[in-house]
Amino acid sequence: MFGFDAESMGNPVRSAWDRLSNLPGGRRIFSKFLGQAAPYTGTIDAKVVELRPGYAKVEMRDRRAVRNHLKSVHAIALMNLAEVASGVAVVYGLPDDARGILSGLSIDYIKKGRGTLTAECSFEPVTDAERREFIVEPVIRDASGEVVAKARAKWLLGPKKRAN
Repeated sequence: MFGFDAESMGNPVRSAWDRLSNLPGGRRIFSKFLGQAAPYTGTIDAKVVELRPGYAKVEMRDRRAVRNHLKSVHAIALMNLAEVASGVAVVYGLPDDARGILSGLSIDYIKKGRGTLTAECSFEPVTDAERREFIVEPVIRDASGEVVAKARAKWLLGPKKRAN
């Protein structure tokens, strides 16, 4: 991620966020890097607003590129937003010797999404590289705080591969 081998170094997501988040425009730069590292993720132009071990807050503007024919945010854009929130929250908090990969994602759509949407994902952070499934549940809300969607993301966590 971010143009270097994530397997050979500590936690590149945490390193990049910690370096950039307090700089003017740094959160936007981090979010752009994230979108370049995972190009499909970049299609929704999400902005990571807050990130710490076990928590992420990610926003997505309502714009034509993420809308459907019903003039609301497309279901898959909502799914993508939930995935981003779960992903940065899980990966940011992983120990340097651990890695994670999304192995399942489901979502319940509660109401049409319109306006700026915010996904939040909160859980007890992982503290070791033990191989296991890990479930997190991002929630997406609209600007009035109403729940638009609830997701369930299943992550497979484990130790990083060792270099040969």
